[in-house]
Amino acid sequence: MAKIIVTDKMASNGIEYLKSKGFEVDTPFGISPEELAKIIEQYDAIIVRSATKVKGEVLANAKNLKVAGRAGNGVDNIDVQECTRRGITVVNTPDGNTMAAAELTVALIFAVFRNVPQAYHAAKNKDFRRNKFIGEELDGKTAGIIGLGKIGSVVAKKLLGVGMKVVGYDPYVTDERVQSLGIKRAETLDDLLKVSDLITIHIPKTPESKNLIGARELALCKKGVRIVNVARGGMIDEKALYEAIVSGHVAGAALDVLEVEPNFNKAPEEQDFWNPLLDLDQVIFTPHLGASTKEANLNCSLGVAKNVEAVLNGELVAAVNMPPISGDLNELRPYISLGEKLGAIYYQAEQERVEKIEITYSGDLVDKPTKPITLAVIKGFMSVVSEDEVNYVNAQLKLSEMGVELVESKSSQLEKYTNLITVKFYRKSNAISVSGTVFAVDTIRIVDFFGYALDFEPTKHVIALQNIDVPGIIGKVGTLLGQNNINIAAMQWSRSTRSNKAVSFVSVDSDVSPELLEKLRAVEGVIKVSKLSF
Repeated sequence: MAKIIVTDKMASNGIEYLKSKGFEVDTPFGISPEELAKIIEQYDAIIVRSATKVKGEVLANAKNLKVAGRAGNGVDNIDVQECTRRGITVVNTPDGNTMAAAELTVALIFAVFRNVPQAYHAAKNKDFRRNKFIGEELDGKTAGIIGLGKIGSVVAKKLLGVGMKVVGYDPYVTDERVQSLGIKRAETLDDLLKVSDLITIHIPKTPESKNLIGARELALCKKGVRIVNVARGGMIDEKALYEAIVSGHVAGAALDVLEVEPNFNKAPEEQDFWNPLLDLDQVIFTPHLGASTKEANLNCSLGVAKNVEAVLNGELVAAVNMPPISGDLNELRPYISLGEKLGAIYYQAEQERVEKIEITYSGDLVDKPTKPITLAVIKGFMSVVSEDEVNYVNAQLKLSEMGVELVESKSSQLEKYTNLITVKFYRKSNAISVSGTVFAVDTIRIVDFFGYALDFEPTKHVIALQNIDVPGIIGKVGTLLGQNNINIAAMQWSRSTRSNKAVSFVSVDSDVSPELLEKLRAVEGVIKVSKLSF
């Protein structure tokens, strides 16, 4: 059974879930990077939060790692590019802490406008001079939200609810989405900065977003602006922010994150971290609490556990290092399963090298997102011949390394079926294809096998035969299988209209030995026998 290491403390429900599924789970919370690098090769999966870095030497030694999971949003502590190169799936739980991060953002907005922490600290020290803590109301003021993803959208709704005017900047969100939120769009970041009394950041940390707000941007802001960041550190130039607060241009800031953060496990007497911003009374700092609610911890822990389980079981998940999957993944699952089976057929039945694969989607599939199905076809095709682990992340890369061209097309014209996937394999001698369809909700059928029409369910153990179309073959094959204690679950025969040949798919209850395959090949009239595993 696969081994999983969890290096950052998280809610126990996810760990217990993995153990209940039979996985071996180790939990050396707070392990040093050096020690992790020494032992990581023992593990098939690693789960982290924000402290552990899955980079550098850790990945270099992760010879058996199949999946890296982040219990939370964002993956800046994981080298996604290197994971992709190594075929390691990266998963996270982008929805698990949405409400927690949004609510902390709103809490900090209230706090920075009403000086709540400063007044509390003064009161605890017997200073009750309330005139020192006169704040400002949110009602009627303009909030500028940078990033209108899940968290930014929730923040927008909540700020509208307290009477703020909301302007949003997000170049990737449609006008319809902005309108549905009931806010105004800022076409540029500069436009947002110029009109906002409050600026709050809700975008991922990328090279492009580093120091997104620097001295130039702060100078564009209204005098007295307040800034909140519950996203990631490093998107605000901290030196420039310090100077803007000292000068009085920025009235205050509430930060849950910093570019360099303290060790969150050290006791105060052991702590050697400090940041000049923390010397300013106008700055509120919370120690990266964005996802720190009971509900978020439970959601993220169980969510990442289920994603890691799915990857280890070879299932398709909406991974970070995969093309975005639009639509309902559950709705696509039967087509994904069919695609993988169609791809896996070729090298189990044929030996000639493939130069190009063409995948055609017909009927209802024209309107569905087919990229995940294409990845499944490639995964099935490559899994038969690759010595290395093949998954949805690295399948297309491995196909290109083999020099196999990939073509995807769609056709709305379809007569017999409501949907059809056709995979055509081009080789030097000719091109042959297989086709399959999904009936009802999840009933998978192969309906064309290298030019032979049939209607066959791809089961775990299948024998594919080609024979001369003469009487007696079915009886001979059935008798031979029976004599070897192989039970036939289903049988499908099809004859060619262009020759005197026929093919059959024989579904059996158990694996077939090489010796029995040789006996089947020796049956008079049998041309070819292949064992297919689905």
